[in-house]
Amino acid sequence: MRAWRAYIDGGQRLQGVLNKDLQDAHNLTMAEYRILVMLSESSDGSLRMSDLADGVLSSRSRLTHQIRRMESDGMVERSTCVDDGRGVLAVITAMGRRRLEEAAPTHVTSVRKHLVDLLTARELAVLGDIFEKVDAAMGSPTGRG
Repeated sequence: MRAWRAYIDGGQRLQGVLNKDLQDAHNLTMAEYRILVMLSESSDGSLRMSDLADGVLSSRSRLTHQIRRMESDGMVERSTCVDDGRGVLAVITAMGRRRLEEAAPTHVTSVRKHLVDLLTARELAVLGDIFEKVDAAMGSPTGRG
């Protein structure tokens, strides 16, 4: 019970502070940051909305609303998938790349301050092992963990 409660409380607080740091410095949420990261890591800066929803662990409906907001802010665009004409792609824009590049150092500093620097190398390795195991047991849709 102690481990479970520490995970729940610490995890929520960590996500909250990471989100606040991004919002305060860059007017960007963690959800937006994660979407921009995934799009920027794709070979052509785009992903099918269904794949993006799986990757950010969001419902398709929720992601659609999030992408609509990001589109109105100029960070992404939506287009039709040329492979089948039915799928919808989310595409990172030049502004989205710029916002991500500006926010990345803030995010890395925040993650280091509130997690990485608090743990030993061994604890970080164990933490990675634990969540890779949890993710694999639940069938990570992206296969990336």
